[in-house]
Amino acid sequence: MQQPDHHEPPEQMVNPLPPVVAALFLVLLGIEVVFYLGARGIIGGPGAIGWRLDAIQRFAFSPEILNFMIDTGRWQSENVIRVFSYVFIHAGFTHALFVGVFLLAMGKMVAEVFGGLAMLTIFFASACVGALAYGLLAPDGPVLIGGFPAVYGLIGGFTYILWLSLSTVGANQSRAFSLIAVLMGLQLLFGLLFGGAPDWIADLSGFATGFLLSFVLSPGGWTKLLEKMRDRE
Repeated sequence: MQQPDHHEPPEQMVNPLPPVVAALFLVLLGIEVVFYLGARGIIGGPGAIGWRLDAIQRFAFSPEILNFMIDTGRWQSENVIRVFSYVFIHAGFTHALFVGVFLLAMGKMVAEVFGGLAMLTIFFASACVGALAYGLLAPDGPVLIGGFPAVYGLIGGFTYILWLSLSTVGANQSRAFSLIAVLMGLQLLFGLLFGGAPDWIADLSGFATGFLLSFVLSPGGWTKLLEKMRDRE
């Protein structure tokens, strides 16, 4: 058995986070730390207590606002940006922490296989599609906040990677969808037990977006897709 090289530099022994993943995580958690410290009066003075509520009013995604823009044709930039900005605003530290854990785990895998730019594309495209689907299918729903639709898109990318890996060994490819099945099952269970908003629409739409985009954004994905389309003709 080959023994590890104890003289190997530490940075080569540990697989570092891709820069885009680390940057997203720091921004996401940094915003939450500011809200947390402000709410406890550690920074910002008395006015800091309302920073989170102010951010929700300004940056959360609102189905009501979306449908107003569709009905009136008035697409104000400060409202259009909400399809992306809502992912950085969370209900509390625990909410942000769970999103951060998924971001680190799934974002690392997707960025290492697809590349940093593709990972960012999946993250923000899933956030956008998730929000739009939520706004159109749940027009009376409450505002949407938190990064779960975006990280569900990364779960879609991870599922695609696993799906391909299983195909190379002749295994049952449906096993690749075990994670999303468990997560959606837990959401359904908690929804039945405790009620809540239909934000699963945004999460599931984000997952579908990430999975489908992976066919194009994976290395050689566009070429493989064209080849499969030609083979069917």
